[in-house]
Amino acid sequence: MGTVVVGYVPKPEGEAALGKAIDEAKLRGTKLVVVNSHRGGQEFDASAAKKAESEMDAVRKRLDESGVTYDLRQLVRGFEPAEDLISIAEANDAELIVIGLRRRSPVGKLILGSNAQRILLDAHCAVLAVKAGD
Repeated sequence: MGTVVVGYVPKPEGEAALGKAIDEAKLRGTKLVVVNSHRGGQEFDASAAKKAESEMDAVRKRLDESGVTYDLRQLVRGFEPAEDLISIAEANDAELIVIGLRRRSPVGKLILGSNAQRILLDAHCAVLAVKAGD
């Protein structure tokens, strides 16, 4: 059985990516691995951890309702989110990585977010970039 891996953040682009990843997992008949990665450090304190866990509870509920087989990974390791997503995709022999993109200003469009760029360039499999709805 193949795998679809999605990078999730509790923002519109993360919700868009999760929705598309659920659709792709259903379409392909594959397992879905949801990766929520935090760098950690001083800003990721007990309050941030509690908020992140609450957000993941909402994701679990959405995944349970979708009917897809899934694995939810919440990481706080000090790595860049791109590194976590790529390594998990490789370890799970993913056939697709789904990432969300947000709208950027005209100047911001010149430079794609560093995590998105790294995933697009370094992934061993296809990458689907989903734009958050406006």
